[in-house]
Amino acid sequence: MSLRALWVLSQEKGEPGKVRFSRRFPTVEFRAKSLVGSQYVAVPEDRDIPQLLLTELGLLDSDKPYVDARDNCARQHRSPAVELRLNGQGEKTLWPVITVIQGTLILACLPLVEAPSEPRPSLASLASVSQGLAFLTGLQDFLCGPGSKPEPDVLASRLAALPSVLLQVCPLGRPLDTPPPAGLVPAAVSPSPGGAQKQPAWKPVVHRGRATVSVALTEKVKSMQYGKSSRQDLWDVYGKVMCKCEVEGILPSVTVTLTLPPNGSPLQDVLVHPCMTSLDASILTACSVDGNDGSAFSGPYKFPFSPPLEPFRLCSYTSQVPVPPILGSYQLREEEKHLKVNVVLKLHESVKNSFEYCEAHIPFFNHNLMGSVEVKVSSGQLEVSKEKNLLVWVLGQKFPKSREATLDGTVNFSGTVAGPTDPLCTGLTAYVKLYFRVPDLTLSGCCVDQHSVQVYSSAKPRILTTRELVSSEYYIWNSTGDAPVSSGLTAL
Repeated sequence: MSLRALWVLSQEKGEPGKVRFSRRFPTVEFRAKSLVGSQYVAVPEDRDIPQLLLTELGLLDSDKPYVDARDNCARQHRSPAVELRLNGQGEKTLWPVITVIQGTLILACLPLVEAPSEPRPSLASLASVSQGLAFLTGLQDFLCGPGSKPEPDVLASRLAALPSVLLQVCPLGRPLDTPPPAGLVPAAVSPSPGGAQKQPAWKPVVHRGRATVSVALTEKVKSMQYGKSSRQDLWDVYGKVMCKCEVEGILPSVTVTLTLPPNGSPLQDVLVHPCMTSLDASILTACSVDGNDGSAFSGPYKFPFSPPLEPFRLCSYTSQVPVPPILGSYQLREEEKHLKVNVVLKLHESVKNSFEYCEAHIPFFNHNLMGSVEVKVSSGQLEVSKEKNLLVWVLGQKFPKSREATLDGTVNFSGTVAGPTDPLCTGLTAYVKLYFRVPDLTLSGCCVDQHSVQVYSSAKPRILTTRELVSSEYYIWNSTGDAPVSSGLTAL
């Protein structure tokens, strides 16, 4: 794959269509002609690209939602690859221009497509499209960090470092590897150490310094609890193992082993990273769709791999556990001009009573704003947000010794201003949503023993392992209302 052009644009915050800056980076000699299909066309000047791109993405002229050249039904839209029509170029087009948008930042590149322009090939058949998208995604992580919005001066410093980064990972417009994460500027390409190993083109940089291997195991639990014998409660547990390996050597070998307790349920739906060098096929066969299988592989789960430079997800899995960590009961009744509220939360005996945080949010939709609140809790503290019609029950870091906590009282709605609305929560259909994090615990019992991590490297590395349990979409529905019923939960 070759990149013929790379652009970074930013819109003015709050002013759609107005460009704050636009910059084209020298991965190749852009003034030369670029190959599009079987025809060569000149890449437009910098001043033309922002307007063409913003128009095609629908970010320009918000008062004109319909643009015939873009929106007529004769054109086929194939996101994330867009087509830019070049004015004054004899109806020439640039395609496929791959785009990635995060907030006000727009990244775009024009990969080389060595194929006839008519009929236009499908995106799925073009390896350069997927490679270009992977490159832009890596570039997005480098500039912004995953899921973050850096300050303008931070973004400016990373943009200033981008040309030197591109010389390392994209020499002459040909990407060798995705950009480093979170603004980390790679060192100059080091000569290959002595030995039979040859430094691969996809790994232009090797680690130098203290060797460290970090392994973080996170399990998330979803739950839908109804408090009715006619409706079955649901819960779903899924985990992931994140690794960051700073190890010397061109192709170092690392093995991470996951273990389960003697009575633990086998891991299911296991997915692994492509850097895996070998794997027992039985690890991948257990599937939650097939139900419980007593003969399923129950570990230990060994994952040998040659790690990339950046942090990565080594594997993900699901697990079937017999009970959710917190069992809840929620009863909401309407009496005259107020609501009677009762919530009971029970921490299961198998769960360690040591939280980083634990909160229960109790919203009241489709009512006027709250008036007086007369609610007592047996443990923790109650915070009242009248402008949001929300009770926040902060249970803190521990349940009582009985492992049971209760909330009981009445809520009045004497105001005249309407509060938040939700079309799903009408009448007595309401819920309590739990937020919690438990360090050094997984529901499946899965763990990574620090001494089981094997690193075949010249230097003895520092090994760091952590595990945690985190809530995700954990709902307890009002048993006196008509709660929505789900046939199953999906791990995202």
